[in-house]
Amino acid sequence: MGSITISDSGESTQAPSLDEFQRQTSLMTSCTLLWKELSDHFTSLEETLMKKSDAMKDKIKTLDTETKASLVSLEEREATMDNSLAIALKKVEAALQAAASSNNKEEEVDDSDGLLFKLKSFCLRMDSVGFGAFVCGRKKEIESLRVQIPLALAECADPARFVLEAISEVFPVDKRKLCMTDLSWACVLVLESLIPVMVDPILGKSRVLVTPSVRKNAKEIADKWKENLDLLGGIENVKPPDVHTFFQHLLTFGIVKQEDLDFYRKLVVGSAWRKQMPKLALALGLADQMPDMIEELISRGQQVDAVHFIHEVGLVDRFPPVCLLKSFLKDAKKAATTILEDNNNSSRAVFLAARKELSALKAVIKCIEEYKLEAVFPPENLKKRLEQLEKVKVEKKRPAAAGPANKRTRASNVGPMPPAKAGRITNAYVSSFPAPPTFVRSPSHTQYPAGYAVGPPVYGLGNRSPPTNPYASPYSPEATAPPLSPPLSYPGTPPMHYPTAYGAYGPAYQQAYYR
Repeated sequence: MGSITISDSGESTQAPSLDEFQRQTSLMTSCTLLWKELSDHFTSLEETLMKKSDAMKDKIKTLDTETKASLVSLEEREATMDNSLAIALKKVEAALQAAASSNNKEEEVDDSDGLLFKLKSFCLRMDSVGFGAFVCGRKKEIESLRVQIPLALAECADPARFVLEAISEVFPVDKRKLCMTDLSWACVLVLESLIPVMVDPILGKSRVLVTPSVRKNAKEIADKWKENLDLLGGIENVKPPDVHTFFQHLLTFGIVKQEDLDFYRKLVVGSAWRKQMPKLALALGLADQMPDMIEELISRGQQVDAVHFIHEVGLVDRFPPVCLLKSFLKDAKKAATTILEDNNNSSRAVFLAARKELSALKAVIKCIEEYKLEAVFPPENLKKRLEQLEKVKVEKKRPAAAGPANKRTRASNVGPMPPAKAGRITNAYVSSFPAPPTFVRSPSHTQYPAGYAVGPPVYGLGNRSPPTNPYASPYSPEATAPPLSPPLSYPGTPPMHYPTAYGAYGPAYQQAYYR
């Protein structure tokens, strides 16, 4: 309590108490702490502003340097305008001379120099139709064409427009009456060859030499391809070579649309078995969607295709390739077992089952060798099984000796009967074997019944008991190999062709599928 004092005037006053003094002391302490906190805050703001100011100054210096470099480059280009105009005039004069001296006689092309001369003659005369027909007719010389076409396109007055006109017979819509041959390889080759020709010689890839009218035309062609795709039944019915041409067209002319990324993704997944799709997907800007696409491929039973995507984007730790390849082999054996259960046509079922297993083995062995997986997944047992199936297949395809029992005879035994008539259609083809399936997937694909999902392992044919190690390869010594009986009997079905290896891509993403 405070003490009471009496003043001179006779009034009593109360002196400040200890509690009041402590309260004021606490208030002073709080004010001091608040002042220090505010001081530190403003000091921190000042330091941050100084750092941002220094960073901005550095950016301004960098921008000034780049601006000066750009101005110097523009001055150099302006100084070389006369030279560029002289080069263009020489091209025009050469084109006029080539047109004047041209004749209808087809010149023989027997070496690379002759090939380059012929290609240049088309480019100088701006004969895009003749150029396209010439390239399409020389698929066997594709390696030479890949080297010579960029050199020839450099002679064109407008290479981009020339290429669009050259491929117009096939892309975006095939205008040929009889579309028996696929010419997508030629379109991709020409589009790839155009890229180095359109790069600015001074500014490089940052500036592509495409006129606004040509770019607009390229966009219209891409839109027309999409419209035609809808008319043909959508993404499910599009041909993978056409998808490759479409993607190469977008990348060559730089007309990829961000709003169409989902559409591109569906096309990539639908044609994922093509070896170029992982690189094309990255070039289209689908890197962020790669994990989801890999999971979708695995769920669809396309583990081999998924392995190619995994190695392209470096997701080996997240998606172990060996596990996927073993799962693919087990799925193939399960599909073969399902086919063998067909009792209506046992010989045909045995043939299809063997061919499915052969395709799966070849695809997996090729994948192991390509990505150097021998240390974690030795392919010796797979190769032995492959040799067994191929040996039996060759033996069963040998023609049997002709005898009286192999011919249809008349009831009176007076001679062989003619072949049975196939309805009332003249010149009808009569086959002694069952009709082949209407659609056979690529070796890297396995056809499964609807609703099938990658699930529990499948054990060897004729062996329903699980192996000792449920995670072992179906062709490891621990797993029971499928028997070779009943004897494989193969009808006269043409052999299965498997895709060949693809070489490395060219600049950025370019590489044709037509090795």
